[in-house]
Amino acid sequence: MEDRPIKVLVIMGSARKANTYRAAERIREILQENAAVDWEYVMLKDVNLEQCRGCYTCFDRGEEYCPIKDDAALLEQKMHDADGVIFATPVYAFQVSGLMKVFIDRHAYICHRPRFFRQKALLLTSAGAVGSKEVLEYLNAVARIWGFEVAARAGIVSHAKMGPLPAYRIQENEEKLQAAAKAFLAALRRGTRARPGLFDVMAFHIGRAPCDELGESAPADHAYWKEQGWLEKGRRYYVDVPVSPVYHALGTVAEWYLRRRIRRDLREVG
Repeated sequence: MEDRPIKVLVIMGSARKANTYRAAERIREILQENAAVDWEYVMLKDVNLEQCRGCYTCFDRGEEYCPIKDDAALLEQKMHDADGVIFATPVYAFQVSGLMKVFIDRHAYICHRPRFFRQKALLLTSAGAVGSKEVLEYLNAVARIWGFEVAARAGIVSHAKMGPLPAYRIQENEEKLQAAAKAFLAALRRGTRARPGLFDVMAFHIGRAPCDELGESAPADHAYWKEQGWLEKGRRYYVDVPVSPVYHALGTVAEWYLRRRIRRDLREVG
């Protein structure tokens, strides 16, 4: 990566170029002060994404069979092409924006078939007062289940109608953006995958149980996991990185318990 610019993609869930956009721009400035960065915005308000219909086709047969023909596949490819992805959204009613939620829903199949193990993620929110903590936790869960290594997060306070921010708020926001940008850049420069946390290891084991046990009723998931080699006995994680023995043991127990429940349910409905 040292002989080429670092490619950063911003998935912008704001309908305006306002507080969230300005925060992303500040992160861009900090990064570009310290590295060569190829920066790209995806403004979700400008792309063609329809509402998910909940038809389960992507789960049952594969995302390529989705009846909706919009820009979802294009956006997935952009994430694959990036070294780092920034998921940026204002906080609306204690959640991500509607634009961001549609984006996540249209790529929900990735929760079953994770794939972004090379990319780093930075999570960015802006809120008038409260809600950033909960939204960052939600984005963190989604990004990590999709496979991203979440390297940094920042939740800033910004007012749309309450006038200028006091000086201490401006300073707090700047410190958060500086810290997030530096952590993000450090992860991008490192390149290699960090050791997975307990959440990541549990997600692997909890995902493996149904994808193996429900092979006939979930053929797309089963085929994907088998092709990746994730169903092999003794597999500890999606990629070959050191895994804490304690996390592995806890994940193995969770997977064993979930397999038992699935088998029992299959027997009762069979």
